[in-house]
Order: sequence, then structure tokens, then C-alpha cells
Amino acid sequence: MMFAVIFVSIILIFSGYLVTLNNAHYLLAGYNTMSKKERENFDLKNYLKFFRKFMLNVALYTLVIYFLASLFFNPKTSAIIYAICISIPWPYFIIISNERFLKNKS
Repeated sequence: MMFAVIFVSIILIFSGYLVTLNNAHYLLAGYNTMSKKERENFDLKNYLKFFRKFMLNVALYTLVIYFLASLFFNPKTSAIIYAICISIPWPYFIIISNERFLKNKS
């Protein structure tokens, strides 16, 4: 399980740095389906800063939480704690993404 947790953390960190202003229209889900007018009303630069920081935080915090849990609990309990901790931040990410980054809210 330890290698899986490290692998997921690496993927999260990599995905945070993979998406840039130049390739967001190809790689960023939702943004790639927006019309040109919708893209103009979306603050992509600040969204990518938020996206990168969020991915880095999720990767690092869940990694630390898993290793701390593995010190105090058995492997199954540690895996459950990890699964819960990696699932909790995503509703926040979706809510903030939908609210904060539209330039002209209609």
C-alpha cells in the first residue's frame, strides 16, 4: 500500500504542474469544452495557481496522514483513513472552482 500512496502522490503533484496556460484547452476538463466566449470570462491564470497549490497540498497532506496512520494503526485501517482523507478535499475543490474563477458572473 505504501508504494500505491507514494505513486498517487507523485501523480497528483505531476498533474498540478502538467497543466499550464498553453495546454489547458487540451488537458483541463470542462475548460476544453467551453466556448471561446466562456473561456474569455474564466480567470484561467488564477485558477491554475489554485489548481497547482490544491494538487500539491492534497498529495503531501494525504501522504503524511497515511504514514502517520500506519504508525498507529494496522494496514487496513491506515488504508481506510487514506481513502477518506483523499476523498474529503474534492467537494471543496469543485465548489471553489465553480464560484471563484468566473470574471463576469451572470
